[in-house]
Amino acid sequence: MLASQRRATIASLVAETGAVRVADLVEQLGVSDMTIRRDIEQLAREGLVERVHGGALAVGARSSEEPGFTAKSGLMTAQKRAIAQAAAALVEPGASIGISAGTTTFELARAVRGVPDLTVVTNSIPVAQLLQESDAPGQTVVLTGGVRTPSDALVGPVAVAALRMLHVDRLFLGVHGIDLRAGLTTPNLVEAETNRAMIASSRRLCVLADHTKWGTIGLSTITELADVHHLVTDSGLPTRSRSALAEVVGELIVAPVPAVREASVSEGA
Repeated sequence: MLASQRRATIASLVAETGAVRVADLVEQLGVSDMTIRRDIEQLAREGLVERVHGGALAVGARSSEEPGFTAKSGLMTAQKRAIAQAAAALVEPGASIGISAGTTTFELARAVRGVPDLTVVTNSIPVAQLLQESDAPGQTVVLTGGVRTPSDALVGPVAVAALRMLHVDRLFLGVHGIDLRAGLTTPNLVEAETNRAMIASSRRLCVLADHTKWGTIGLSTITELADVHHLVTDSGLPTRSRSALAEVVGELIVAPVPAVREASVSEGA
């Protein structure tokens, strides 16, 4: 396959799914990791995709587009893990917490799975499965019912009804986008309603979002930024954006991201 054909294929996949991972493209197209990264860099220069750590996102995606869990799970992995570790410091043994669906919140679940006597309420199938396999003593996992979304969230009337009967100390919420005017947003109207029910069931709201979520606006607002007690992001967020957020949310926590060395092996494309 010629380089131009390969790049056209990558651009088409990004447009179709909203996000692609380098690892998946390597396997699908049968070329090296460095070749795929160069292809993504070229597509980004042409304004056809947005390059992020681990893959690429659609540029100017429609507000109702919702990339799937698998497509997002390999993107911004170092940032998500750093955010999860910083947020996990807020979780104490014996606490009751809510964890929403999402790939960053999945990393949080990984970070807290050893916390003893923890009660977790979640509408995320991957989070529930991960924690159910944990051997932490006294840990309890409550999975809401509902209809499954592309992001592996359980949403809708069943989920909302279950959440109205539950009360947790703190909710860890993943979001599609953050904007000063639009607040916390998602492309899924039903998921927005379910997330609002999760917020209502918690005493404190902690939002987990890597820096690429800043400035992104989904179809539906979940809640305003002023309702956020803690917002945990990564050090890729520009200084000016940090200042703007710090003035609105209760506390802005910026997690440092360890430098990741890219492979230096070159290969002709």
